[in-house]
Amino acid sequence: MPPSKIKIALIQLYPKPLSPTHNLSKAESQIRLAASSGAHLAVLPEYAFTSWYPSSPSFSATCAESSRHLLPSLQRLAASLSIAIVPGTLVEKRPDGALVNVCYFISSTGDVVGRYVKRNLWHPERGVVEPGREPHDVFETEFGPVGLLVCWDLAFPEAMRELVAKGAKLVIVPAWWLLSDAGEEGAELNPDCERVFLESMVVCRAFENTCAVAFVNAGGPSTPKDEEEDIKANGGRKREYAGLSQLGMPILGALGKLGQVEGMSIQEVDMGVLDVAERTYKVREDLSKEDWHYRSCV
Repeated sequence: MPPSKIKIALIQLYPKPLSPTHNLSKAESQIRLAASSGAHLAVLPEYAFTSWYPSSPSFSATCAESSRHLLPSLQRLAASLSIAIVPGTLVEKRPDGALVNVCYFISSTGDVVGRYVKRNLWHPERGVVEPGREPHDVFETEFGPVGLLVCWDLAFPEAMRELVAKGAKLVIVPAWWLLSDAGEEGAELNPDCERVFLESMVVCRAFENTCAVAFVNAGGPSTPKDEEEDIKANGGRKREYAGLSQLGMPILGALGKLGQVEGMSIQEVDMGVLDVAERTYKVREDLSKEDWHYRSCV
């Protein structure tokens, strides 16, 4: 029987560029802190161990090499602390040489119970990583049915709806989302465009699907030294990290929202709230009807 309440640690890290060993150490420290604080599940951002630096000649090799030992290390950590972990994403190399951006769900016993390859790629990712081709799927976990999405997947209601139609009540979304993603035209119209996008979208997806949405984004560097290194690695340009990790809940809205720099927020999912939302909106009831008029869309 899944627990009625789940404590989720939203760990908004700043991943040091192409430094998987350093980033693993930082992640482990935060996961240990989360476990000691009573969290049942720890979630990291997308590209949590390498950051996103495809322009670097060593990006592909660093990702491929580090992914081979990162997953086993995280499995051992989960088992030793009895905490489930969604370690953001690991960039893996397929046998054909292509890179894929993979999200895992590791149980509190250290078992991999879910694997998802990001399907909807943000424009700069295309040509660097290959999109997943499998349908969005739901994984049975110790917390009940869980779905995984990654970053730009959040922009597509069809992705979330497919998971909810298959029974997901908790959808976990690691992200690498910058305030500058709007581009010059978008920023000229509204400099806060991406902030508005995220603050609207996470809660919207929770309400329209009567599910919990654990959104965990990368945060900006919290020390001058890290900021200097980040600017240097990015060709002298400062990156505007969005942060805003949060737990989106129907009825309640956004819980535990973080700012732009790295940090951690531990939030409780009361599954009873999801039941109230379903009794109020009856979204899942409509989805289950044989004659539901949008059935071909999911």
